[in-house]
Amino acid sequence: MLRPTSHSGGNTLTDKPAARGRKRGSPSPQILRAILRLREMILTGALPAGQRVAELKVVDSVGVSRTPLRLAMETLEHEGLLTRRASGGFVVREFSLQDVQQAIELRGSLEGVACRFAAEQHAGRLTPLTAIVDALDQVLQVQTPAPDTLHRYAELNEQFHRVLIDLAHNPLLTKLLDQVRSLPFGSPGAFVQAHATSLESFRILLVAQEHHRTITQAIADGDGARAESLAREHARLALRNLDTAVRDVERFKKMPGGMLVKMG
Repeated sequence: MLRPTSHSGGNTLTDKPAARGRKRGSPSPQILRAILRLREMILTGALPAGQRVAELKVVDSVGVSRTPLRLAMETLEHEGLLTRRASGGFVVREFSLQDVQQAIELRGSLEGVACRFAAEQHAGRLTPLTAIVDALDQVLQVQTPAPDTLHRYAELNEQFHRVLIDLAHNPLLTKLLDQVRSLPFGSPGAFVQAHATSLESFRILLVAQEHHRTITQAIADGDGARAESLAREHARLALRNLDTAVRDVERFKKMPGGMLVKMG
C-alpha cells in the first residue's frame, strides 16, 4: 500500500503536483473545463435539445481531447442534461414545463431538509447567513432594479443558498442539491435577471428576501420544523417566477436553459 510521505521524502507518487493539487474524487482541470463549456453550450442552445453530441464536432469548441470530453459527457448525463443513446453516444435532453416545476419543488424539499439539519446544529447562535441577509437588505434599498443591483443580488443570493447547504453538514444532501440545481431553472438564482424588467417579479424578489431573514431566524432559534417549512415556501416563489416568465415565450427561450424546454 502506498502511504503519504513527508515533503523531504523521495520521488513518490504522492509528491506529484497533480496528486497534491486536487481533492480525491474531484475532476481534473481538463474535465472540469469540458463540463463547464458543454453545460454552457447546452443551456444557451448552441447544442439544441434532441441533438446528438458528436465528439468530433464539439471537441474543438470545448478545447480538450476526446477522453476528458467523454468523461464530461458522462457527468452531464448524471446531472440530467444529456441522455445516453442505445446505439452509443449522447443526445441533449429535452425538458417539459412539468420537469422544470418538479425540479423546483424537489430543490425546495431538499433545501428544507438542509434548513432543518442546520437548525438542529446551530440553535442558539447566529449563523453566517445573518451577514449575507444584511447585505441583501442594503442591495434592495432601491426604487427600481438596475442590472448592477441584480448582479450583486444574484451573487449574494447564491452565497446564501450555498452557506445554507454547508450549515447542514451533510455531503449526500449537498450532492443531491448540486444535481438538482444543474437542471434548467433548478438553481435559486435562475430567474434573478427577469426582475430587471418586471415589477411583478421584483416584488417577488422582495418577498424572497423576507424569506431569507425568517429562515435565518428560525435556524438561529433552533426551530427546524419552521425553517424547513419556510424553505419549501421560499422555493415555490420560483414557480411564480416561472409562471410569469413563460407568458413571454420568446423572452423565456433566451434565458439560460429556456431552449431546452418544450412549450405546450
